[in-house]
Order: sequence, then structure tokens, then C-alpha cells
Amino acid sequence: MWEKIMRIWKIKDLRKRILFVMFLFVIFRFTAHIPVPSIDTANLAKFLEGNQVLGLLNLFSGGTMENFSIVMLGIAPYITASIIFQLLGMVIPSLEELTKEGESGQQKINMYTRITTVPLAFLQSFAMIKLLSNSQYEIFGGLDLYRYISIMIMITAGTIFLMWIGELISEKKIGNGISLLIFAGIVAALPKALTQAVINYDPSQLYMYMMFLVMSIVTVVAVVVINEGQRDIPVSYAKQIRGNHVFGGNTSHLPLRLNMAGVIPIIFAISVVLFPSMIAQFFVNGSGFMARVSQATIAIFNNQLIYGIIYFILVFGFTYFYTAVIFQPQKMAENLQQQGAFIPGIRPGKETEKYLQDTMSKLLFSGALFLGVIAILPLIVRALTGSQSLVIGGTSLLIVVSVAIDSAKQIESQIKMHEYDRV
Repeated sequence: MWEKIMRIWKIKDLRKRILFVMFLFVIFRFTAHIPVPSIDTANLAKFLEGNQVLGLLNLFSGGTMENFSIVMLGIAPYITASIIFQLLGMVIPSLEELTKEGESGQQKINMYTRITTVPLAFLQSFAMIKLLSNSQYEIFGGLDLYRYISIMIMITAGTIFLMWIGELISEKKIGNGISLLIFAGIVAALPKALTQAVINYDPSQLYMYMMFLVMSIVTVVAVVVINEGQRDIPVSYAKQIRGNHVFGGNTSHLPLRLNMAGVIPIIFAISVVLFPSMIAQFFVNGSGFMARVSQATIAIFNNQLIYGIIYFILVFGFTYFYTAVIFQPQKMAENLQQQGAFIPGIRPGKETEKYLQDTMSKLLFSGALFLGVIAILPLIVRALTGSQSLVIGGTSLLIVVSVAIDSAKQIESQIKMHEYDRV
């Protein structure tokens, strides 16, 4: 490992890219600690304490919500906009045509995504301010129209700033910028979690700490295995004779991944599972029927068992849904047929499409089950250990490991390109 690190450090261009990305990480973490003016962070911490709904939001914002920083939304609005355009590309013909135009089409879609991020960030900032202002704690002091709009503009600007940083990171080709920002936020919270574990250490519960360590290692191994797991479908190319030359006749494979959807289903599920509780928070302090419904809704989602079941079902279902969006066996079968390729023992066309769909459905069950268990892993660990401080964040581990593997692969490809250029 040290030898590979030294190789990376000796390549001047790659070293500059990594140092530049590290510098942007520092800027990101610096802005994460700049709070919006006139916010009572002590009362905000009390409100967020034990609130697992906002805790999920805090995870994807990289911990920026804890002190109501100017980048408190993180890049969540940008992710939402990206997902929206991915889905729209399936139903709007003009957007579908853009996806087929290669890099130029992708640049236009990226532009539309950036533009859509602005109103989404504005709306999400409004919802968050409204939610916090309705709490029992005095977080904002007094809110007039001027302060309301000013805070919304600051938070929206913070999101656009992080979006820009993410794109700068992506340009360096050592990982996806948006994913790396989420990665940086999760890793930055690790020292605080370890400090809490040390402070709350009880020698009589040593077995619990050992069990926690073993479960953490097993979880990381499982994430790596499932994330890298794939089934290779053999593909053969028909021989073609042109004059005195024979083309084709070689074999290859078509990889089908176990976890093709990544963490997108978890993001979908979080959005859905947060929605009822966030809406209920607006009416819980009122009176009458709406207040009683709001209190009942909050009570249901605060029940760990019900919350875990709903969360698991949503992640499982969205895994199938999103995979159906991005995995299109009909187009894959058509492309293979146009290239003169076929799967041995399977007729081209409809038979190939059906074979790919059936194979993916079998693989998808394992991937969906894994994502569902990973999503509710903190609830499982809390139920088994009874500890509130020692909790394995399955989603956090999935993101960290996935991003680390992707970045390692991109860095490895940069090293190979450098060595190829030298030759």
C-alpha cells in the first residue's frame, strides 16, 4: 500500500490534483462551520438531539445542519434535481434524445440540472426554516420577512457554492465530486463519534465494544463484496468475412452488477419517509383534528419498529424501481443484435431481452435485500446492544466504501495512463 502511495506522490500531475481536492475539502468543512447569523445553536442542538428524521438529513448534508451553517442543505437539492432529470429522461422524448447525443447532450442536461437546483434549494430552505421555527425551542429569535428571505438566499447560495466545488472536484478525475463531498462530511464526523465512544466507555461492557467492532468489520466486508459483485454474461460475436479477411468470432462478457442502483434507493426512501413527519411538524402545535393527526403521525414514525419496517420496504421497492429506470434489457438486446453479438444458447432479439430481464431480477433480489438491511442497520444494532452511542451507520459505510473504491479505481487508471505516456 505504501508503495502505491509513493507512486502516486511521485507523479507531479496526480499529486497536484489530489492536493487541490484536499484543499477544496478544507474549504467545504470551513463553510460547514459558518452558521447563519442570529441562530441559537444551543437550542438547535436540543431540537436535533434524538430526532432520527433530521438525523438522516444531517447525514447527507455532511453534518452541516447541526449548527445551521450556510451550507446546511449540502448538495441534497442538486441530487434531487439529478434524480428528477434521470426520471424525466425516460418519459420526455426530447430529454431521451439528449442522453443519446453523448457528451454534448450530457452537458445540456447538466445545465438544466444546475438551473433546477436553485428553486429546489430555495424551497427546501423555506421548509427547513418553517420546520425549525415551529419547534418548542427559540431557535431564530424573531423572524420578519426580510430575515426570512435573507436566510433562504444565504442557504441557497451555500448549496450552489457546494455544487460548484463538486464540479471542480469531478474535473480532476479522481472521483465524483458530489459523492466525495458526502464522503468528506461523513468522515469528518468520525472523530466526534470516536470521542463520544471513548468518553462513554464502560469496562463492564467490553463485550459490547468487541461485538460492535466485529459487526463493523463484517459490514465493511459485506459492502465491498456486494458493491463489487457482478455476474458476467458471456457474449459471442459472429464471424464476418470481407474479402480475404475474417472479422469477429471473439468472445466477451456483459457484466450485471448486484447493486446496480447504488445508494439512490436509500435517498429516495429517505425523501419519502421524511415527508409525513416534516409535514406533521407544521401542524403539531395547533389544535383540532389536524393537530391530533400530526401527533399520531409523529408518534408512528418515532416507533422504531414501525419506522424500520416502512424504511426497509421503501428501500427494497425503490431498488427495483430505480434499477428498472437505468437497466433497459430491450436496448441492450438491440445493441447486441446490431453489433452481431449474441448470448450462447439464447436467440437474439426478444429471447435475449427476456433472458437479461430474468437474470437481472434474480440478482436484484439480493441487492435490494442488502440495501434494505444496510439502511436499517443502526436500528438493528441499537435493538441488539441497547446502546445509543455505539451505532453502525450502514448507509454511511456504504457511501464511504463505494466512494473510496471508485476513487481508488480512478486514481489507478491515472497511474496507468501516466506509465503508458512514459513508454
